[in-house]
Amino acid sequence: MIATLWLLCVLAGCKQKSADPNTVTVVIESSPTNLDPRIGTDAQSERIDELIFDSLVKKDKQFNLQPDLAASWEMPNPLTYIFHLRGGVQFHNGQPLTARDVKWTLDSMLDHSLLTAKYQAFRNVSDIEAPDAQTVVIHMKQADAALLWSLSDGAIGIVPYGSGGDFQQHPIGTGPFRFVQQEVDKEVVLERNPRSWQGVPKIARLQFHVVPDATTRALELRKGSADVAENALTPDMTWSLRNDPKLAIVSAPGTVVQYLTFNLRDPYLRDVRVRQAIAYAMDRPLIIETLLRGQARPADSLLPPGHWAYSDDVPSYNYNPEKARDLLNAAGYKPGRDGIRFHLTMKTSTDEGTRLLAMALQQQLRAVGIALDVRSFEFATFYSDITHGAFGIYALRWIGGNEDPDIFRYAFASSSFPPHGANRGDYANAELDQLIEAAGVETNPQQRRAAYVRVQQILANDLPSLPLWFLDSVVVYNRRLQGVEASPSGNFYFLETVVPNVGR
Repeated sequence: MIATLWLLCVLAGCKQKSADPNTVTVVIESSPTNLDPRIGTDAQSERIDELIFDSLVKKDKQFNLQPDLAASWEMPNPLTYIFHLRGGVQFHNGQPLTARDVKWTLDSMLDHSLLTAKYQAFRNVSDIEAPDAQTVVIHMKQADAALLWSLSDGAIGIVPYGSGGDFQQHPIGTGPFRFVQQEVDKEVVLERNPRSWQGVPKIARLQFHVVPDATTRALELRKGSADVAENALTPDMTWSLRNDPKLAIVSAPGTVVQYLTFNLRDPYLRDVRVRQAIAYAMDRPLIIETLLRGQARPADSLLPPGHWAYSDDVPSYNYNPEKARDLLNAAGYKPGRDGIRFHLTMKTSTDEGTRLLAMALQQQLRAVGIALDVRSFEFATFYSDITHGAFGIYALRWIGGNEDPDIFRYAFASSSFPPHGANRGDYANAELDQLIEAAGVETNPQQRRAAYVRVQQILANDLPSLPLWFLDSVVVYNRRLQGVEASPSGNFYFLETVVPNVGR
């Protein structure tokens, strides 16, 4: 790390690259995997889609749902939702938004025209009507308290009628920016939408520049060839940039949660004692203090603290290597002459923060007799592998999706094995399935919360996935931009209103 900081200091005096002052360049770690909002579930896809598309409803800063494309809605009974669309909204190609587009968006997921993990979010939808151009009626098979969240920003975006399986190549939405081009592993280019019903952005052009290496992302900011990096630098990199006069940094407590997922098909990881031993072997406070420079809060659940369904009444795993060794001994895994009990494989992307985490975990597991073999891949390969179950352990972050307790169904229900969800570790628990189904239709807030509390207790005991910490949301940006804010979810909404100073 000292060498990295020295390199940054040496290159700080590099000549600033000439750039179009009307273009704002955002450096991101990887390419979005799919810009069709009915399909893409990775962070880059969802964040960029939020600028291209609008949803029926939208989360505010307190995670309450507010009107978006739906100006209003009502529920005449628990099985019927009636949405009244906002008038005068046009797609980027000039086509007016109508109820037919909303119906097509949802029907194309429900009738399996598209292969998408998001289908499960609408599993309780019976049928959709468009009685007139401005009205959408959704009929339910059974009550589903999570439906509105599934229709909110980040979860889905409305696409034009007739959009097929190749839509990702030329996405068309109603959002404040419209798609120009994408070159995989290089860039995504957007331009402002002059027809935006929310007001035309001040930024003329957005370039999302794919830079897999964190050091290079920091150098791009220093040289002036990039303007913004949001949650895309290691804490050490952010610290090294704090005194650069051209740059500013804003942060806020975040809801993005880092986690490990275990593959329960693995002969070692299928034993809950091994998973619990890994949790006890991790010195999370030390990692937060050193690798993350204190820019995180320990997590015991995927739900952020303060959420109405969050509970801290769950088994916790404070750093205790002796207990980890006892669990491994009880599971029958004695250390060999070299001190190693067995080998596990962890897959990561080339993201610097994740690789540093893997190296720290490798060292801490070695102390209890587990040899962790770390394999890093560029993101598309990594993501394909984990969605196909080709991993032992992996580390990722939930961004936005964990603000809705339906995350437990999507990530852990036995009905959510890929491609129908994100239960990539092959976890199944009958009691958990029943609780998730009951909570999904429960209208009494206290009883619904009680079900989710029990869900969190089961998951904390079984540990198919280990929540690690909630990362602070940190934005490093060029001072020529005014109005930049860090959001808890780490999205790019501030780009809709930020003002670039083209004179600098």
